[in-house]
Amino acid sequence: MKWELKNRLFLAGLAMLISVSAVTAVDSATVTKDDGTTGRMVADMVSSRHINHPDIDDDLSERLLNRYVDVWDPQKLYFLQSDIDLFRTSSRKLDDQIRAGDVKFASTVFERYQQRMGERATLIGQLIDTEHDFSIEEEMVLDPDDHEWSKTEAELAERWRKRVKFDLLMLKLEDTELAEARTRLHKRYHRNRNLLKQTESHEVLELYLSSMTHCLDPHSSYMSPQTLEDFRINMELKLEGIGARLRYDDGYTVVEDVIKGGAAAANGNLVKGDKIIGVDPDGPGGSEEIIDVVEMKLSKVVDKIRGPSGTTVTLQVKKEEGGIEDYTMTRQTVKLTEQEVKGKIIEASTWLEGRPGRIGVLNIPSFYRDFREASRGGDFKSTSRDVKKVLARFREQGVDALIVDLRWNGGGALSEAIEVSGLFIPQGPIVQVREPNNAVTPYNDEDPDMYWRKPMVVVCNRLSASASEIFAGAIKDYRRGIVIGDKTTHGKGTVQNVMNVASRLSLFGKDRGALKLTISKFYRVNGDSTQNKGVVSDVVLPSIMNHRDIGEDSLDNALAFDRIQRARYLPFSAYVNDGISRTLAQQSASRVSIDKDFQKVAQNVTRYTERKNRKTISLNEKTLRMEEEELKREREEEEETMKKATGTDDEKDIFADNFYNRELVNISVDYSQLLDDQRTAGK
Repeated sequence: MKWELKNRLFLAGLAMLISVSAVTAVDSATVTKDDGTTGRMVADMVSSRHINHPDIDDDLSERLLNRYVDVWDPQKLYFLQSDIDLFRTSSRKLDDQIRAGDVKFASTVFERYQQRMGERATLIGQLIDTEHDFSIEEEMVLDPDDHEWSKTEAELAERWRKRVKFDLLMLKLEDTELAEARTRLHKRYHRNRNLLKQTESHEVLELYLSSMTHCLDPHSSYMSPQTLEDFRINMELKLEGIGARLRYDDGYTVVEDVIKGGAAAANGNLVKGDKIIGVDPDGPGGSEEIIDVVEMKLSKVVDKIRGPSGTTVTLQVKKEEGGIEDYTMTRQTVKLTEQEVKGKIIEASTWLEGRPGRIGVLNIPSFYRDFREASRGGDFKSTSRDVKKVLARFREQGVDALIVDLRWNGGGALSEAIEVSGLFIPQGPIVQVREPNNAVTPYNDEDPDMYWRKPMVVVCNRLSASASEIFAGAIKDYRRGIVIGDKTTHGKGTVQNVMNVASRLSLFGKDRGALKLTISKFYRVNGDSTQNKGVVSDVVLPSIMNHRDIGEDSLDNALAFDRIQRARYLPFSAYVNDGISRTLAQQSASRVSIDKDFQKVAQNVTRYTERKNRKTISLNEKTLRMEEEELKREREEEEETMKKATGTDDEKDIFADNFYNRELVNISVDYSQLLDDQRTAGK
C-alpha cells in the first residue's frame, strides 16, 4: 500500500466524534428513493471493502433489525411485542431490500416509534399527576435486557408507572417539591417529543445504515454529509464559525465555553452561561430575520451559526442577569487548540522531596493531521510536527526524562502514529497491517534521526486506543521505554478508511456522505494484535477504569485477537530489560501500598464492583433515599479521588500536581537512576 493511501487511513474509533452536525431543514424524516440509492451503494462498498468481505444476507438482516429497533427504543418503553412481530416479518428481507435500493424499513420503524411516543404522551402525563405511594416496597428492573417486550398496553403501562415513579422519586431526593417535580417531568417529556419531531431524513438513514455496519464491527459506520463535516473538523483541528462550544440545556442553546482566538472572543460580549434564543445566519441586512431557536435541536442551531469565514451572523442572547442582547460578529477560521500537542517541564524536586531531575511531559490528546492542506503541499497541522517542536524545546532546556501522556487519546491518523513513533527510534518497522486479502504490509519509520534519545515512559489508560496503541506497542516492542497506567489499553486493533459513498464519476452530483469502514487489522512488530487485549502496562497503577466495561472486549461484534509473524526489527537492549521493568514495578508498588489516595482508589473499586452487579433499584422513598445518600457520598469520594488523579480541578494544566502524576514522576526518576546506575556499572 502506498504512503498516499496510508495517509487516508484512520484509527480513531473510541467515540472520537461527538456529532454536533450541521443540518438543513426538511419537512419530513421519511427516507427517499434517492436515500435508497445511497443505501445500495453503501451495501456494495461494505461487501467489497470490509476486511471480512461480509455477505449482505439473511443473517445480517436479522441482526440489523434487532440493532436498529434497539437504537430507537433501548429501554423497551415504547414498542409493544406486536410492533416487534410486525418488524420481524421483514427480518430476512432487509438484506434484499437494501441491495435493491430500498431503505423504507428505516422510516417504518422510526414512524412507528414516533407514533408510539405520541400515544404514550397521555399515559405519561397521567402517571406524572398520579398520587404514587412512595412508602410501599417495590423495585424496578435496571437492565432492559432483563425485560421482554410488553405484550399488552396494561403491561407497558405498569412498566411506565414504575419509570415515572422513579423519575419523581429522584427529583424528590433532590429536595424538589412534588408539584415542581411534576412540572419538570412534564417539560422533560414534552421536550423529548419536540426534539423527536425535528429528526431529519439524513439522521434516520445514518442510524439505519450504521446499524448495519455495526453488526460487522463496532467502528464501521455510515456518516451523512453533516456528520462527515464534523469528522473533518476533528481531524484538522479547525472550523469556520464564531468559536464557541455550545450545549443543549432545558430547551436552550447555552454557551459552554468561548474559544480563544475566535470571533466570539474578539467580540468580547458572549460569555459562558449565555442562552442563544435567536440567530440571523446572514447578519444585518441579510435575507432572513432573527430565527427563534428556543427548543430547537442543538445541531440545527449550530448549522445556522456556522458559515464561511468572513461572513456575518447575529445572535440574540438572553443574559444570565435577565437582559436580551443582539451580537453581530464576523465568522472566521477557529483553531481548536484543546486537542493539539502540548509540553510541560517539571522540576522533580519541587514535587518530590530529595528527588532531583527535569521531567518533560509530552501530552498527545489525539493523532491529528490536516489531510487537505497536506495534499496541497503547503504548511499543515499535524501531531508529528507539533511533537518535534516540543521535543526540541525539551532538548534545549536540558530535560532528563520524558513522560508521553496518551491517557484518553482515542486515536487518529495511521500516518501520524507511525511518524510520531519514528521520532524515538532510529529506523525500522513500526506496525504491520493485514489487508483483506491477508497480505501483510509493514510500515517503517523512514526517518533515520532520533528526536529523543533519553529515558521515556508512556502513560496509557483503558481509553487509549488505536493510534495510541500503535505508539505504545512500538515503544514496548523496541524496548525503548516503559509503559505505565491501567492494566492494558483499550484494545482497538483495526484500521478504518473514510471513503466517499459517491463515486468519482459523480463528483459534481449529490453528496452522499462517507463510509468509515474497517478495512484492515494492525499488529505490533512482535506479531501480536492489539485487538481486544490492548498493550499491557509494565507498571500497573490502581484505577477504577481497570474494572469498568469500557474496553474493546466489551463492545458488540468486536473482531477477535490473533497473531501474525514477527517483523524483522532490532530491539534496544540498553533502555529496558525484564530486570528494569520488575524493579520499577516493585518500587512503585511499595509507594502505592502506603499512599492514602491510592488506598481510597482501592476502596472505590470495591464499592463500584458491588454496584455494578445490581439488577434492580428500590422504589421505596425511605430505602432509596438511604441508598442514594450513600451512593452520593461514594460518588463524591470517587470524583474527588479522580480529580486528584487527573488534575481536572485545573483543566488548563496538562499535568497537574496530584497523587497519580506524582507517582508517574517518581517512576520516571527511578527509571533514569536505574539507567544511570546501569551505565556506571558498565564502565
